Amino acid sequence: MGALPQALVDQAATLLNRYGAANLKLATAESCTGGLIAAGLTELAGASHVFERGFVTYSNAAKTELLGVAERLIAKHGAVSTEVAGAMAQGALDRSPADIAIAVTGIAGPGGGSAEKPVGLVFVAGVRRGTAVRVERHLFPGDRREIRVATVRAALALALSLAET
Repeated sequence: MGALPQALVDQAATLLNRYGAANLKLATAESCTGGLIAAGLTELAGASHVFERGFVTYSNAAKTELLGVAERLIAKHGAVSTEVAGAMAQGALDRSPADIAIAVTGIAGPGGGSAEKPVGLVFVAGVRRGTAVRVERHLFPGDRREIRVATVRAALALALSLAET
């Protein structure tokens, strides 16, 4: 994928500074981004004070085995859904000592889309310990790289907003 866009690195730096000041820890669960959120965070020195762990759960089996997402949930709603994104975030929080977890699942393309779930459809979920899971639905334009970068930006933005609650 090459170098991360500077705007993404800057956003990650903002998150690390805010979380560090509030003594918050973050866990991630990534599907369509394949670890890009973790890469953006760990691009910066001092990330270990905030970034607790990351799960790359690209396959449905990984979502079930590592995050505890129920197979029936995936079968009923599909891996790219509000329900699975929320379960991924909750699973990452439950399987870590982090204060906040974010999760992403989507269709980055160029193939794999359908009329119901087109390329660019992404669900970003986040949860802070003791609060309800929040899930956002996005439809990002662009090619695979642009969709993945937009997903990381949305995930970091949600993580920043969860630091305020």
